[in-house]
Amino acid sequence: MRGIKNPLLLLLITTVITGLVGCVTGPMAVKPTTKAVAVIQPLQDSGIKGIVTFIQEGSGVRIVAEITGLPPGKHGFHIHEFGDGTAAEGVSLGGHFNPANTTHGGPEDQERHIGDLGNLEADKSGRAKYNRLDTRIALHGRNSIIGRSVVIKEKVDDYKTQPGGGAGQRIAYGIIGISSLPFGE
Repeated sequence: MRGIKNPLLLLLITTVITGLVGCVTGPMAVKPTTKAVAVIQPLQDSGIKGIVTFIQEGSGVRIVAEITGLPPGKHGFHIHEFGDGTAAEGVSLGGHFNPANTTHGGPEDQERHIGDLGNLEADKSGRAKYNRLDTRIALHGRNSIIGRSVVIKEKVDDYKTQPGGGAGQRIAYGIIGISSLPFGE
């Protein structure tokens, strides 16, 4: 450190810099989130259950869902703003996650809520699968879904009706948390 004549000041600066580098790279360093999970549970005795996994994949997040107990047909599938499942009908989960205050739309629309994931389609046995890469949601930063919720609705999301696609009541939800298991486990 050229120009610093005081050895105590030089020692202090060196100690601070070393400490900061140690905090970032040491054993207590925070690893970036690469996988999150939501365990789906029923609302209003719907009997719906399943798992939704979110995996960082390049600049997007892959969403993989396996749900059972749904009535056959399409059901709105959204990320809601809160991870608070204390209200019986799911009202404490808030509205669609929408940090940019945009209008509701489909998952491929230019303008949409961040939480607009489209629809799950259940077969005649009530099983639905979903696998899609989304480039708007994130596992960190402004569009982070960590601590929010995944909500399944009773009807199809039409992608047009404001503010929620006309998809009806909430029939199942899961709180999105950081997964302790790496991808593939």
